[in-house]
Amino acid sequence: MDEPAEIGRRVQRLRAHLGLTQRQLAEPSYTPAYISTLEAGKVRPSETALRFLADRLGTSFEELSTGRPAHLATELRLALTDAQRELATGSAEQAAVGYRRLLTDAEHLELPAEQAEALLGLGECALETGQLDNARRHFEAAERLLGDEPLPRRARAVRGRAVAHLLAGELRYACYLLEATIDELNGSGLADPEALVLLYAAIIGPYIDMGAHARAAHAAELALALAPQVDDPALVAGMHRQVARTFLAEGRTADADASLAKAQAIYRQLRLRTDLAHCHWMRGYVQAQDGELGLAEQELRTARDMLTAKRAVLFAAQVEVELADVLRRLGRLEEAAELLTALLELGDQHGAVHAGGAHRLLGMISEERGEADVAEEHYVLALGLLERSGASGDLADLCRLLGDLLRRGGRTEAALDAYRTGLGHRAAPGTTTLGPAPAAPSFLQR
Repeated sequence: MDEPAEIGRRVQRLRAHLGLTQRQLAEPSYTPAYISTLEAGKVRPSETALRFLADRLGTSFEELSTGRPAHLATELRLALTDAQRELATGSAEQAAVGYRRLLTDAEHLELPAEQAEALLGLGECALETGQLDNARRHFEAAERLLGDEPLPRRARAVRGRAVAHLLAGELRYACYLLEATIDELNGSGLADPEALVLLYAAIIGPYIDMGAHARAAHAAELALALAPQVDDPALVAGMHRQVARTFLAEGRTADADASLAKAQAIYRQLRLRTDLAHCHWMRGYVQAQDGELGLAEQELRTARDMLTAKRAVLFAAQVEVELADVLRRLGRLEEAAELLTALLELGDQHGAVHAGGAHRLLGMISEERGEADVAEEHYVLALGLLERSGASGDLADLCRLLGDLLRRGGRTEAALDAYRTGLGHRAAPGTTTLGPAPAAPSFLQR
């Protein structure tokens, strides 16, 4: 709402335009003296008074209180919905063009909620295209704009920041952000089911990458318990996709496949191509773990093609690491090595976990070619990347590979050091975050 002086001038101008006296405008609810004081800017009118005056002056409450025509805000919100649909079903780059224009419009109209929505959209676009620093800045700006809003309104911004840190390989900090927000939601009486599903689904990935499988399973159980209270089918589909990772870590491939099938059906209906691509990706991963390498290759190539078509560079690169592993296991070493070498041109700032995975696979390929020195170089590079990210499960396996390589080369002490490093990462599964796991929402504990 504008300052009293601006509102007073607006009332006076509209009254004069209609040829009304102060008495005619005021009656029957107010006095001419009140209108005179209001027009002089000496009193801040209540919402009730402004709605009464807006009706008498033939305008809207929003336009009288802010000077903005109501239809402009409505049109902006409709355009934001169009941009959201473009992001879901089309190109992230094209959606970003729309979001940038809408952010400018929202700033001009001084609509902070719409500014925040545009910034959240720009953050999601930046995540898809691998611009992680830009994504973090957009999500942080959205969170600042929503600083006075209830925490559930800020959950998307927090989740976006956490995903940006996760993709950059900063697993512990991603977990910290998500866990702290979950605890605050549950402890504040604002345990909104939709916000919690969003946060629990987001935390499954970093938990698994850090080897905290028990925490991932617990988060999945809570997300599934909350799902019936959530109206957003896309959110539920995303939850099923993340839950599939937990089932897979527990060896429950049939359950993982069933969860992915549910997610795929929803995303196909909603035509959310990026998330549908993630379902193909996870299905391919499940099939690869189950030894169905031909089917896995088909699913992973489908996922990569869909993500490439959307110019989702970072996600496409992550799929290609999985695809290269399948190609290696199929004996197509040259094809796998070529794919991985191209991926490394992205640089580790686009995801230390997946850059480390690429070096690990190149090391394995080099070993199969009999190039022990090259293999060791790749393993050491992978070790540095994965230690920085905190991906405990991958680290333990990598240390085993490096230790075996060194032992075969007669370097027993160096091999023992590598094995000890791996055992250290395996010694305390589930203890890699910054404190106790978040408590379940109180309404699920009863």
